[in-house]
This record gives sequence, structure tokens and C-alpha cells, in this order.
Amino acid sequence: MVKKKEIGTQDYQWVDSLQGLRQLLDCFKNKKAIGVDMEMDSMFHFKEKICLIQMATEQDTFIVDPLKIQSMSLLKPLFENRDIKKVMHGADYDVRSLFRDYKIEICNLFDTQLASRFMGVQQTGLDAVLNSRFDVVLDKRYQKKDWSQRPLPEHMVTYAAKDACFLVPLAKELEKELRRKGRLTWVKEECEWLSRVRPAANGSTPLFLNFKGAGRLKPKDLVILEALLQYRRNVAMAKDRPLFKIFGNSSLLTLANRKPTNLKQLKAAQALSPKQIKIYSQGLISTIEAALKIPEDQHPVYPRRRAPSLGPVVSNRIKALKAWRDAKAESLGIDPSIVLTKMLICDIAQNNPGSIRQIEAINGLRKWRAREFGRDILALLK
Repeated sequence: MVKKKEIGTQDYQWVDSLQGLRQLLDCFKNKKAIGVDMEMDSMFHFKEKICLIQMATEQDTFIVDPLKIQSMSLLKPLFENRDIKKVMHGADYDVRSLFRDYKIEICNLFDTQLASRFMGVQQTGLDAVLNSRFDVVLDKRYQKKDWSQRPLPEHMVTYAAKDACFLVPLAKELEKELRRKGRLTWVKEECEWLSRVRPAANGSTPLFLNFKGAGRLKPKDLVILEALLQYRRNVAMAKDRPLFKIFGNSSLLTLANRKPTNLKQLKAAQALSPKQIKIYSQGLISTIEAALKIPEDQHPVYPRRRAPSLGPVVSNRIKALKAWRDAKAESLGIDPSIVLTKMLICDIAQNNPGSIRQIEAINGLRKWRAREFGRDILALLK
């Protein structure tokens, strides 16, 4: 089904069938660029999913409802077509999500947030950029709405369409400005790398490894924290709710330190609301008691990465590279991390490259940096 609704001076077409997808593809087949945006439901469900895909040119806007379409495979050739530019803003999350949900890969990506950063823009959120460039105001409150609900209120759909229809005009402006400054090839290379990011694999690694503050815990506390994290995950999965809506991280950290084993101690910890205690007290106490019985030789140890010992020569290189980086960034009017990140500075200082080829070999440096800054770096190191 495809239906048209007016949005400002532009209609949008709602697509919730395979037939509608085919019409979309027919409309886009001869286009040079399409804007792409998405809405998720991470604030409302345990397993996040894509709930809307907005796709727009300067003439047409489509809103695809993947929750109503049995397969999104028809979109694969479009996203993989190198002759059609896919314009996205802050693409990292969306690129990962498309691959996670549909195994869709993106070729010829142009990220307008990344491009804005390379132009020296300070506020790079889409709302700020569109307001600055086109005097367009986006209502940010819709970002935290439940996009999985059906039917969607008309005002939410209107917001979603408005989010996407300015992306192609924005990309055109940014490309012209980047070309004038000689930075378009920089952004294109970064976008090529960005198009290849993938979601983290769901392995059997402990949950505490991705928990802020776990590195400060002793093994006897860490074993409790891991048990509590597993318990929260199981509850969230069963209830289909996001983790933070079961227990906050600070609550679990307090319980891992206090280790309450009865209702009185659980209340005294002041880590949970009365409602949470009423619902989860038995499960939490049982989880903590079981974890306390785990033998000490089976307690997890937080992995420590020892910083390499830097001699005075390497330290002096780091200082010189930072000073050069900051001065170069100021002259270009961009954030210093675009020129060189702290990690790249350390890697260059330790490897002490003696040629452009050796600079290019440094992981994550990119060819554009070696091409633009390589000679300066070599001269500085010598």
C-alpha cells in the first residue's frame, strides 16, 4: 500500500508492502543521491529493531514500514548500488542496524555529520545543522517516542518525513564547500570506512566488561555484579523491556558492593524503589546468595591493559606531535582529533615512521592523512 500525504511543499508516500517497495525502487533507480534516516525502538524494547526507514530525494519522500513488510531484501541492491549516493547523518548507528536487522550493506555513503565536522562546525546534531543551514526546526521530543507502535500518530510520521527530506540538499551544500577547501576526498575516505562498521558479535564474554565502573571492583564484588547483570538481562528479555527500565546501573553497582542477602538488607541498601523491591526482591536475593557461593578461585578478574612504558625520546615525540597537531587544526579551523587522535599520536611516536608508506601502515591513520600531513610528520620526527 502506498498513500500520499502533504508535508510542507512536499508529499510523502507511506510504504508497507512489497508492491510499495517495488514502486519506491522504480522511483529511485535513476537518482544520483537519496537521503536515508531511521527510527528505532531502543527506549521501549529489549531487542532493538528498525521501525521506520525514511528515504528521500529533493522531489520524493518515502517512509517504509519494515514492521509490516515480510522481507526487506528488495532494498539490498539499492543500498549496494555505487552509482547512487546514500546520504545519512551520524550514520554509524544506522549502518550497524541495517546490517544487524537485514544484512544490508551500504556502498557510496556520505555522512553529513562527518562532513560538517570536517568543515569545522561545532554543533553537528541534525537539528542544529538544519536550523543553521535552512532555518528548519526539528522537534527533538519525537526522538524518544515509541516508534514500534502502530498506527503511528500523524505528527510523528510528519516529523520522520521532515527528518529525511533535507539530507540531499544538505549534502550538496557540504560537498561544494568541502571541494573548495580540498577536503572532499578526506570525507569520502572516512565515509568508505564508516560504511563497513558492523554490530558487535553476541559472544559469551562477561557482561561486566561493558559496564562502567566494573574495573574498580574487586573479584569478590565482580562476581556479584556479573550475576546481577545476567539476572537483569534475563528479566528484561522475558518482559521485552530495555535494561535500564528494569534496574539502573548505579543500583546494580550498589548491590554488588553491599551484597544484601535478606529483605531488610536490601531495603537498607537504598538502591531500589519500593516497587522494584516488591517485584524483584526474591530474585535479587537468590541471585546474590548463589553468587556468594561461587568458590574464590572461580571469581572473575577484570582484565588490565598495562600502558606501554614510554621513554623520554617517545614522550618528546608525543609532545611535539601534539603541538604540531593543535597548530594545524587551528589553521584549518577543525577539531584537533580530526587531524590526529591521541591514539594515532602515540602510535606514530612509538613506531617512528621513516617514510610515507610506513605512515600509511599505521592502523587507523587513513591514506588522506598520510597524503596531507605525512611530509610534515616526517620532518617533525627527524
